[in-house]
Amino acid sequence: MTLNINRQLVNLSTPKIMGILNITPDSFYDGGKTLYLDKAISKAGQMLKEGASIIDIGGYSSRPGALDISIKEEEYRVLPVIAALVKEFPDIVISIDTFRASVAQKAILKGASMVNDISAGLLDKNMLEVAGELGVPLCMMHMRGTPQTMKQHTDYDNITKEVLHYFSERIAAARKAKVNDVIIDPGFGFAKTIEQNYELLNSLDKLQFLDVPIIAGISRKSMIYKTLNTNPKEALNGTTALHMIALQSGVKILRVHDVKPAAECIQLWGALSRKTPQE
Repeated sequence: MTLNINRQLVNLSTPKIMGILNITPDSFYDGGKTLYLDKAISKAGQMLKEGASIIDIGGYSSRPGALDISIKEEEYRVLPVIAALVKEFPDIVISIDTFRASVAQKAILKGASMVNDISAGLLDKNMLEVAGELGVPLCMMHMRGTPQTMKQHTDYDNITKEVLHYFSERIAAARKAKVNDVIIDPGFGFAKTIEQNYELLNSLDKLQFLDVPIIAGISRKSMIYKTLNTNPKEALNGTTALHMIALQSGVKILRVHDVKPAAECIQLWGALSRKTPQE
């Protein structure tokens, strides 16, 4: 399985890491830490050094109940960071984390290489067309409602079947818009209860039937720290445990706050996955 990024084929036989760079004041774990340009560059450099293949930049907090911000404010946050990172690290692969087509388009023109849309093109009807026209990979997440309303939309008869149906429709729509490289994200924590998150995690292998790469965004989320009766800062060990489950279920990209532990997890998964030579 491969992705075409910047006209180069990225082989996903070894899972890759997407490092999270939130340019927001209110993200649930690292809000405010990389608002300033120098801190954003330093953090991105650290993640690249530790093994991140993709840096995911977002200026719109999607935590439950997050404040809505204007397109202008979102652009003000992310576009200078993208330009600075491309200048500092010419070979960097940047993903723009946005559900707004105009932000995605400007970010790509500044040097981003792919789009990560939490709404899978449903919150902005132009998103699929923009991704198709610009020829960039599109990561589409499962969510209901918006970040402001998603906690009200957790009524599923069978969450795995409904997520499969959702993605089959969204993938078809993306293909129609000439999006060649599609990645899917089950959307842990988005319009799902803690129990539903684990049910979906336990059924990740069923998403393999869609024949597209799967990304898992589990890092330090409430499904971990609430289950462990702790907080996001203390959720790294739990994150790593669930990352191994995700890898064993066929996930190809881990979206993480902590790159080094994720890289070690992938290395151990690789050792575990190798066939034992016949004696």
